[in-house]
Amino acid sequence: MSDLVVVRHGRTAANARGLLLGRLDVPLDEVGRAQAAELAGSVLSHAVASGAPVAAVVSSPLERTRHTAEAFGLPVAIDDRLVELDYGELDGTPLSDVPPEVWADWRGDPDYVPPGCGESLAQVQERTARACEEWAAVARVEGTVVLVTHVSPLKAAVGWAMGIGAGAAWTTHVDPASITRITVAGGRRVLRTFNETAHLRGA
Repeated sequence: MSDLVVVRHGRTAANARGLLLGRLDVPLDEVGRAQAAELAGSVLSHAVASGAPVAAVVSSPLERTRHTAEAFGLPVAIDDRLVELDYGELDGTPLSDVPPEVWADWRGDPDYVPPGCGESLAQVQERTARACEEWAAVARVEGTVVLVTHVSPLKAAVGWAMGIGAGAAWTTHVDPASITRITVAGGRRVLRTFNETAHLRGA
């Protein structure tokens, strides 16, 4: 049996302002730094209590995920496959300013690519699935692996666990500094929890 704990980074100022945040490299805000500490404490305590201590912490290369990962106090490996979706020209745009026709195309087609140098949800699903497969194999030998990532890859990891397509990303919500747990046993993937936030003060 192997355990993957997939977490979203803590809050950033862009998150608080309701901006579409992809590859823009921004730091955690004050709330996000506190969330990272609460997140790490909860995951580490649960892992020890369950008899499967954290063996590896793996992060997207962006600053907000790296700083969240560093709160675990363990060496941090970087996996580029955990990076957020490339929103292209829409990166940094207020969610309310994204044209309705773009939302319609995006929700209707997993292969839709945002204007500019973006990528599709299907592409995110593919790269995230590869990362999850490989880190689950590590967890099977070494212990719990924590993946610190973003909204789109986290939803893709849930899709991987449940065997559903990239379009399912539109039916789930992921909070900053939330915890999602996936177990792999005998080749069978099980989504054990999704979007845990009880560890956050005021959640």
